[in-house]
Amino acid sequence: MDFEAEGFYEGLEGEARAEREELLGWLSESGYSDEALRRAHRLGLLAFLPAEREVGGEAKYTLEEVAREAGVDAGLLAKLRRANGLPPWEPDARELTDVDLEGARIARRFDDLGLSEDQMVSTTRVLGRGLARSAEAMRAMMLEVVLEPGTTERQLAERYGAGVHAVMPMVGPMVLQMLSQHLRNMVQTEVAGATERATGRPPGARDMSIAFADLVGFTRLGEEIAPEDLGRIAERLEEVAGEVVSAPVRIVKTIGDAVMFAAPEPGPLVQTALALVEQSDRHAAEQEFPQVRVGVAHGPAVVRGGDVFGRAVNLASRVTSIARAGSVLATRDVRDAAREEFQWSSARARRIKGLPEPVPLYRARPLPAEGS
Repeated sequence: MDFEAEGFYEGLEGEARAEREELLGWLSESGYSDEALRRAHRLGLLAFLPAEREVGGEAKYTLEEVAREAGVDAGLLAKLRRANGLPPWEPDARELTDVDLEGARIARRFDDLGLSEDQMVSTTRVLGRGLARSAEAMRAMMLEVVLEPGTTERQLAERYGAGVHAVMPMVGPMVLQMLSQHLRNMVQTEVAGATERATGRPPGARDMSIAFADLVGFTRLGEEIAPEDLGRIAERLEEVAGEVVSAPVRIVKTIGDAVMFAAPEPGPLVQTALALVEQSDRHAAEQEFPQVRVGVAHGPAVVRGGDVFGRAVNLASRVTSIARAGSVLATRDVRDAAREEFQWSSARARRIKGLPEPVPLYRARPLPAEGS
């Protein structure tokens, strides 16, 4: 292939061009096809071709070939690809690998078990969101390991590929082990009553306790510090939340500068919220870390696709926006259910968007220690 004529050196001069020539020569000697080089160049991923091969293997199938080999509809595979949050395969392009073929065979096995197309797509969408974050975290970690001052394109390609080669055998067992732990936790807290058994349908809406915790002044802070420092603060909130949470409370999701929790009953959730505020106050005193505020509500909610929806969710979010820094603010239902477990003080009734009447709110504090 004439790299010059095909634009592989476009915009490169001097040392940068020499690095690209060295990288292309090494990739060609390593057996990468012209088609693979063109595709990587088009996507700006030449230095990551070795890592891509380690992760997915050699691109050699079209979508139709994979579908035919696995005995599954190509349209379903395309839908699952989109649900996974990945760009669609190009028509007739040989860009699918043995990993894609195995994924298609797994889809066929799920189909044989009786899962509907909608069930497969919705589950893939949820898993894809979480795994995309995991992949990004692993990518960033690997770059931190292999990048050194003065690293050339070829050195980056070699080191990154070698790093991925060393890590990949551990990734599958690690993800399986973590997913198994989460599934075990879900099974331990699952409820299937008489109504669900009679109708043959999963549980619908049920009363749940929901809490949101967010960082006070996070938006303003974003104007004052570097983006990477802001990201570290958001990560620290997630870390602290993970340190204080315990069953039956669970973290539903993180949303930028906020964490959402859920529990069957208010008491354990308020306890978790108070522990989170205490921990965040300690971090705020020791380093540049904003205070946290928490809003808690209890009411009907439904679990769908790993997320929680319903009145309790909306109300908890609105209550959080009213709470003071370093406080836990809750609705009357929460206060009444956990009246004896905490100290409560009235925060007056507040008007909340979407509700016709003001909502009485209460501030929760830990009970005084015995003898104090």
